[in-house]
Amino acid sequence: MQPLKPWEDVMVTRRKLGWIGMAATFAVSLAQPAWAESAAERAVKEAQQYKGQTITIVWEAGLQALDPLNFSGPKWKELTGIDVKVVEVSTAEMFTKIMQDYKSGAGAYDALNVIPAWMPDLANAGALEPLDSYVDKFGFREELQKIAPTYRDNQMMVDGKIFGFPDDGDVFLMYYRKDLFEDAAVKEAFKAKTGKDLAVPTTWADFDVTGAALTEVLKDKGIYGAAFFRQPPYTMFMLQERFRNEGGKFFDADTMKATINSDTMVRVLTEMREENKFMPPGVEQFGFVENLAAFLQGQTAMTISWPPYGRWAAGYGTDQEVMSWVPKSTIAGKVGYALPPGGHPQLAAGFALSVSSTSKNKEAAYLFIQWLNSEDVSLQRVQLPYALRDPFRDSHFTSPEYLAKWPDAKDYLAALQAGANSGLLDLSLLQTDKYEEVLRQMISKLWAGEDPKTIADAAAAEWDAITEKIGVDQQKAVYAGWASKSGAYPK
Repeated sequence: MQPLKPWEDVMVTRRKLGWIGMAATFAVSLAQPAWAESAAERAVKEAQQYKGQTITIVWEAGLQALDPLNFSGPKWKELTGIDVKVVEVSTAEMFTKIMQDYKSGAGAYDALNVIPAWMPDLANAGALEPLDSYVDKFGFREELQKIAPTYRDNQMMVDGKIFGFPDDGDVFLMYYRKDLFEDAAVKEAFKAKTGKDLAVPTTWADFDVTGAALTEVLKDKGIYGAAFFRQPPYTMFMLQERFRNEGGKFFDADTMKATINSDTMVRVLTEMREENKFMPPGVEQFGFVENLAAFLQGQTAMTISWPPYGRWAAGYGTDQEVMSWVPKSTIAGKVGYALPPGGHPQLAAGFALSVSSTSKNKEAAYLFIQWLNSEDVSLQRVQLPYALRDPFRDSHFTSPEYLAKWPDAKDYLAALQAGANSGLLDLSLLQTDKYEEVLRQMISKLWAGEDPKTIADAAAAEWDAITEKIGVDQQKAVYAGWASKSGAYPK
């Protein structure tokens, strides 16, 4: 099954938070001229005929669910009279729960959160409702075009039909200590050690030199050149990204034989293990929170992660009760934002909004997700400090309100937009979870000290066995569709 999202297992006490001034913003943002009815307004108006009904939506457990529980759900009821019941499910169980509900015909769910990599499986099974007719009926097609192209063009359709609205701009960014990179003494020592000028690395070869040298230069300050989360569920995404940035392909497109045992993969695995030597001791066990703590407490000069790191490093939103688990940042105002080496970051996980094909309230469910995903409402949702929805529309990256959240927010949003434009999709096949489990096992074996070539050969053989069991021709067609997308491989 899909790995847990990093913040999913963080236990927080859910308290009524209030709307931190968002209700007033909604009143302004929804007040459009009569001749320019927005998609949000249209959804509200059409949904009022379902006043008194209840729709059920599946949402990722934890902080993510605070969006519909504390913000959008109550606001939707206020505007339409429709109750929203939120079913919290861990990411690891979400795919299975959706499929079980579909196969049983119970219709327990109306609206769904779907990781885009699952969409071919769910759509081909019949679990997702095609949305094109609703999009046209309720005038949402124009606003869908304003979703950032990589998300819009790659995470919305299966076989030419819309099955979900991209709703979460998950993308990896590099975060670095710009105060260290700009420090004259550090730059001088780095130049003396390497013969090179200190700069944010744009290739993995540069990263290896820079990270190792910074660990040496900064060791008296107790700072390491870099650290990453290294637990397999998270590193699996980084491996997919790095392998492709270095020129790797997952399969031979003609034969569907796995090519993850290529020389490229062996080199990538070897380099990843070598890099651990200049990272903090025990980095192989770092998860999302451990890596976050090391960076926010000033112990590392570089890291790569999802967008929340960038906000929390600046201190944005971490003063709220439900964010008390986030370590206090000691580096606010000292963080720079860049694309990871290779320039094509992984659009790791993310979510799209869909409608269950067995829902008994399809139109009401559709109108709710149109409202959530609309330009007006989504702008408010991606600014909620606690809900972990990341910018995914063009307007999110240029919002004057968001740009003013902290002094370097403009650089953060610019980096997110660059990532959205050049990002790489998660591998998406039939039974993707089985292929991904093999990648996770590869990483565990790597940290255990096994030979990279042996690991890669075994993984390729396992992939071939999975493909044979599913059906080579069937999987070949799905892979061809995925590989033809602009975000499958670097261009």
